[in-house]
Amino acid sequence: MADPMHQFQIQKIVELPTVTVPGLGAIDLSITNSVAAMMSAALLIIGFYALSAKKAVVPGRLQSVGEMLYGLVDGLAESIIGHDGKKFLPFIFTLFAFVLFMNVQGMFLVFTATSQLAVTLTLGLMVILTVVAVGFAKNGLKFFKLFAPSGVPWPLYFLLVPIEILSFLIRPITLGLRLFGNMLGGHVVLKIFAGFVVALGGLGVLGWAGAALALTSVVALTALEFMVAFLQAFVFAVLACVYINDVVHLDSH
Repeated sequence: MADPMHQFQIQKIVELPTVTVPGLGAIDLSITNSVAAMMSAALLIIGFYALSAKKAVVPGRLQSVGEMLYGLVDGLAESIIGHDGKKFLPFIFTLFAFVLFMNVQGMFLVFTATSQLAVTLTLGLMVILTVVAVGFAKNGLKFFKLFAPSGVPWPLYFLLVPIEILSFLIRPITLGLRLFGNMLGGHVVLKIFAGFVVALGGLGVLGWAGAALALTSVVALTALEFMVAFLQAFVFAVLACVYINDVVHLDSH
């Protein structure tokens, strides 16, 4: 059977020179399959909404899907963040759409960028840096109240504050690991069962029953992976809303 991890190997597609940036060192500007997949997802989002944003009285299929996705994230942001959710809707919807399109195109013959920990951790770090920026912009130094919830007996603060700080610092890690683990694991399982179909099918009549069972599993897992691709984008958007809500409504924390 083919190596199930081979599909996650980073390969250069377009060779570009390496530049030296002060403070960062040498940076290879070559376009890899991971970079190409992210660029493809971004172009697909732009193309999809360029075609679906027709504002027809009777929406077509593309417009209906586009409006459904936008309405889903709009309602999500408003229900979690409240009235201020509209301010952060562009950021949250962009995250949702970008993750969703990267996940879905990975189900086809395109590299799955969200199976790379560097990609998912970067997205998680973007969310937390946005939370910190919003927290300081809206609350100033009161932002640190996030780590000391009100209504707690003061002796417990010696235990609670370090836990809250640690919890905040690991948020980008958990965000990245959750998305990375789900996409990596799902694709590995699919590859393994697909390998069983080929391997058992070559054993003759005795192996055909096993190959048919493995093929049925591949079909079922593929349907499950499409659902997981959507759910992981949705969960990512939900958690981004929750973290932003913590600093937008700091007084109620």
